[in-house]
Amino acid sequence: MYFMLPTAMHIKPFLLLLFISTSSAAAPTDTLQEGSSLSVEKQSDILFSSNGDFSAGFFQVGENAFCFSVCFTRSKQPTVVWMANRDEPVNGKGSFLSLWKNGNLVLTDAGGTVIWETATLSSSQLYLKLRNNGNLLLLNSKGTTIWQSFTSPTDTLLPTQPLTERGGLVSSRSATNHSSGFYKLYFDNDNVLRLLYKGRTFSSVYWPPSWKLAIDIGRSTYNVTKTASLDSFGQFTSSDGFQFISTDYPKKVYRILKLDSDGNLRLYSFNEERKTWEVTWQVISEPCTIHGICGANSMCNHDPVIGRTCYCLKGFKVKDPNDWTQGCEPEFSPSYFSCNSRQSFGFLRLQTAELYGYDWNVTRVSSFKECLNICLSLCDKCVAVQLKFNEFATYNCYPKTMAFNGRDIPGFDGEIYLKLPNSILRSSTKILKHSRMNCSVGLSQKLNRVYQPPKKNSTLSFLVWFACGFGVFEFSTIFLVWFFLFRTSKQPHRLDQQHHLLSATGFQRFTYAELKSATKGFKEEVGRGAGGVVYKGTLYDNRVAAIKRLNEATQGEAEFLAEISTIGMLNHMNLIDMWGYCVEGKHRLLVYEYMEHGSLADNLFGNGLDWKKRFNVAVGTAKGLAYLHEECLEWILHCDVKPQNILLDSEFQPKVADFGLSKLLNRDERGNSSFSRIRGTRGYMAPEWVYNLHITSKVDVYSYGIVVLEMVSGRSPVAIHSLENKGDMDHHRLVTWIREKIKHAPTCAFWMEEIIDPKLEGNFDVSEVEVLVKVALQCVQDDMNERPSMSQVAEMLLANQNKLLSP
Repeated sequence: MYFMLPTAMHIKPFLLLLFISTSSAAAPTDTLQEGSSLSVEKQSDILFSSNGDFSAGFFQVGENAFCFSVCFTRSKQPTVVWMANRDEPVNGKGSFLSLWKNGNLVLTDAGGTVIWETATLSSSQLYLKLRNNGNLLLLNSKGTTIWQSFTSPTDTLLPTQPLTERGGLVSSRSATNHSSGFYKLYFDNDNVLRLLYKGRTFSSVYWPPSWKLAIDIGRSTYNVTKTASLDSFGQFTSSDGFQFISTDYPKKVYRILKLDSDGNLRLYSFNEERKTWEVTWQVISEPCTIHGICGANSMCNHDPVIGRTCYCLKGFKVKDPNDWTQGCEPEFSPSYFSCNSRQSFGFLRLQTAELYGYDWNVTRVSSFKECLNICLSLCDKCVAVQLKFNEFATYNCYPKTMAFNGRDIPGFDGEIYLKLPNSILRSSTKILKHSRMNCSVGLSQKLNRVYQPPKKNSTLSFLVWFACGFGVFEFSTIFLVWFFLFRTSKQPHRLDQQHHLLSATGFQRFTYAELKSATKGFKEEVGRGAGGVVYKGTLYDNRVAAIKRLNEATQGEAEFLAEISTIGMLNHMNLIDMWGYCVEGKHRLLVYEYMEHGSLADNLFGNGLDWKKRFNVAVGTAKGLAYLHEECLEWILHCDVKPQNILLDSEFQPKVADFGLSKLLNRDERGNSSFSRIRGTRGYMAPEWVYNLHITSKVDVYSYGIVVLEMVSGRSPVAIHSLENKGDMDHHRLVTWIREKIKHAPTCAFWMEEIIDPKLEGNFDVSEVEVLVKVALQCVQDDMNERPSMSQVAEMLLANQNKLLSP
């Protein structure tokens, strides 16, 4: 028995099938050169990997709707494994993918609208190449990867493709609608891999179960890599400790890990004989435990024969029979439950039913009636109650604000009571429990943009248009000058206010709408932290920016502007440049320069950082922190120095990010620094935080020392396996481990070989390693007074550099 992966068999086939049958003149190629394009209309405009297993071209997803995609070609129907523009299909005429001569890979719609781009600019010549593993890469003449599809997956993970905190999986809307759906596989803020339901209004984590602690299910929150991968043998491993193997492990076959549209994560193995995909592992064994699958006010039922079905609760009717995710709507007015309503209502017991989540609170009660009275007192805020017997011989009462995530579950150790008008309770309406789910939601995606063929212009029409355009230009110029002078005379206060803001901050104030447009609706997430989420965007002047959307702010506009005005005055080559900000209502956003190579964390566990680059990162980071602590007009503590907050530009020069908003103090306030809560990231935090000691700039020095030791050793600062005890679960902190290696080593060269990152393959400078480790161990002294300042750290490192360079 096997499970076939759904494919778009009933819509227009992928263009490669036409290409195979009609084109014989041109040999297939896996490369697109700079200045070249792939057209949606040309059947031969397809890239093939050299082994022929993968192709890249335009895939039809609906009526006159195409997405540029990478497909696996060996299956009966092409299997989409990546899409560039899944949420914004292009027209079937006049659309094309182009590799511009400035290095930018751009997908353009028929009307000339840029739908998708890599936002890569390069002075050297680039080319696009499709590899045999399905990875689409943008490379320079030296073979260095500038961009790759593996870093931005859609709903599918291929073998060797890393799953990171920047690139999670997002399900498709349905089996035939490839646009973004409601389910996401991602690394949460606690470093644990999770599955999330994110609907139109509500969201919730459904795997692993939220009531279970990570440690109880074998997960570790003490990791900073946030990465997972699948191999060709069927083994999946994650940095949080989660792993699994396929039922056919260790057979080497083609595999894909796919987050399906029903919210289940499945591993598929390719059957060479049948040319189909078969399920060899899935994470959810009980389909109805997946959140949101049947929508609000409904129940999910799993029948061994029929499969998973949905049905509405009594008193409710389905909103859209073709889309059960929209749930059911009441057949009565919600005002019935208002505190001022005179309508009578009661409770209907739902046998073998559970409604997960959306509890108003939990109250210990002694009787069933007491629980119902709590719901009645909440008026329209309570739609149902759940009653469960507890260990104290009483009941736990859960008033429900929503009837969501309902499922039939025989043996459930609780009772659900649904609040309904008496008129509904007395009715004899029967509930149809087996309404099949329609999986073809929104197949046809009609575009608003309409293709219009170009018109031929004669010389006469050109002159007429030129004359008209010139006249309009003159008129517009006169009008704008008049309007500006008029507005200046009528609204001097407003202009003075804007000029004051620009002079106070030194950079631009953006509107929320501008930044939302620049990020295409906050679509491409490139990082996140405790303070907010960072998105990649392109500003109106084509500058690529990193736009940080801060968590919902409670501070006022004046306080926010005062803080960022301080950041705006900072200017150092090793600090991230801030270009602007947005403050509208509760929206607080910061606009920074975009770093092409991402963070130090992104590069540290790959092969892109040789020793020279690592030492330069250490020096540059020290100089940037020294400037924050001692050279700028305000005393600024970073409070969260870690590899994720050290960004690397195109030349791998470090720039410290996320500084300034943690703690801003005047120089005369250094002796009175106080923090309302612990700040920083576990593993990089100084002892002062734990023991509630006086906080000074030495907390940043400590964190910096940890980062340096991590760069030298390539090991996590939180917990590492003792090399002397590989067989047990004994762990040592990074600092202790390195100190022990140095203490017991017979020679300097011996301990260096023991602790140095194996990925460097012995290519490092002995003198630089020695001084870097020596300085780092001084920085991580438990006594803050024994740590050097950041300026002293920078001086020691620079002195070593100068010594090496001197004749």
